[in-house]
Amino acid sequence: MDKLAGQSIIDTLLNQFESFEKQLNGQSQSTIHSVRKNAFEFLKGNGFPAPKDEEYKFTNLTKALEKNIDFTSQQASASISADQVADVKIKNLDAFNCIFVNGKYTPELSDKIDISGVEVMTFEDASKNNTEALSEYFGKQASIEKDPFIALNTAFSQNGIFIKVENNVVVEKPIALHFIGDSSTSQSIYNVRNVLAVGKSSEVTLLEKFDTIGKEKSFTNVVTEIFVSENAHPKYYKIENDTDSAYHVSNVAVAQTSNSRFTANTIALKGAMVRNNLEIKLNGEGCEAYMNGLYILDGKTHVDNHTVVDHIEPNSYSNELYKGILNDRSKGVFNGKIFVRQAAQKTNAFQSNKNILLTDDATINTKPQLEIWADDVKCSHGCTTGQLDKDALFYLQARGIKRAHARAMLLNAFANDVVENLEIEALQDYVEAIISKRLEV
Repeated sequence: MDKLAGQSIIDTLLNQFESFEKQLNGQSQSTIHSVRKNAFEFLKGNGFPAPKDEEYKFTNLTKALEKNIDFTSQQASASISADQVADVKIKNLDAFNCIFVNGKYTPELSDKIDISGVEVMTFEDASKNNTEALSEYFGKQASIEKDPFIALNTAFSQNGIFIKVENNVVVEKPIALHFIGDSSTSQSIYNVRNVLAVGKSSEVTLLEKFDTIGKEKSFTNVVTEIFVSENAHPKYYKIENDTDSAYHVSNVAVAQTSNSRFTANTIALKGAMVRNNLEIKLNGEGCEAYMNGLYILDGKTHVDNHTVVDHIEPNSYSNELYKGILNDRSKGVFNGKIFVRQAAQKTNAFQSNKNILLTDDATINTKPQLEIWADDVKCSHGCTTGQLDKDALFYLQARGIKRAHARAMLLNAFANDVVENLEIEALQDYVEAIISKRLEV
């Protein structure tokens, strides 16, 4: 029998899963834990992505983790101060802040959230005290068969958050989840599971931000399941700005019902290797889905964005725009898939990926895909890759603008239509400042 990809990691996880079960204190017979056990059995039988796995063709994450992450290491107790938390927060962002350190919720550093019609619980508390509600959603959209890292996350699901928004509720401020890895004395390794259920005609904004403090290597594996009821309008933001020794995997799985509108904004800024998976299923008529992505990479950072939009019912709309700015020896990957099922007549679906390479050593692999089984649709997809417009750069320099500043102006203009879609001014300022600081050299 051939050896599974990542077998050394799985062998290490066997003892850890046994220890994890013993710590559950009577919950090992719960419906939640049966989902965990099924996920771990699937992982044991199928392994991690192999080098020839088409979905990981340009991102050999399994090899990178085997080489760089010690899954046997004992994680030291984290000690993050309020000042360190303040440093990674987004300035002037008015939000309900939830702080997680090495995956664990830290109430003393978090805001108390008391919103009428909104239930906010840690995943651990929900699995103990609200099992029936959590079971309705846990593992229902993020399928373990889709990605081995979903299986890994599901098997060890204990940290994270469960948010349920009742019908006809408008949450005025974003709920900001700050995931901070403490790698100051040892490697930081953790899984996070988030579940957001949005009731009919409700609106809420969820922000996930990932940072690592310290020079040791880290591995973060996060799964977020989002359920969008009829006529609901949730927005999701993800900002990943780790160290250059951080390995990060994210799976966001979204299920929409009739006449709902969902918006996702994914910003990738730093890390050793980052994989973002976003899958949206438009399960009802009249759904709208918007996906905006921006990756600004330097050094040897490797970012892989995989998206799937599945139009299942008629009269739906999706629009996807991902842009990348790649400097130094950084590498980018974009794979966007649009499916239009036979019943999904009158579908409008658009996808675009645009990239600028600032050096000869920067690399982008882009693969837009479109599969249509319906005949009455309007769909398009495409990608472009190029360099800065030399004429525009010369034009600005001829008017007394220094070359570095002129270059930053052009790159800000290139990223502007994605940044504008962020809508929240504090987020726009945050991203624009990073572009200017990193590229005006």
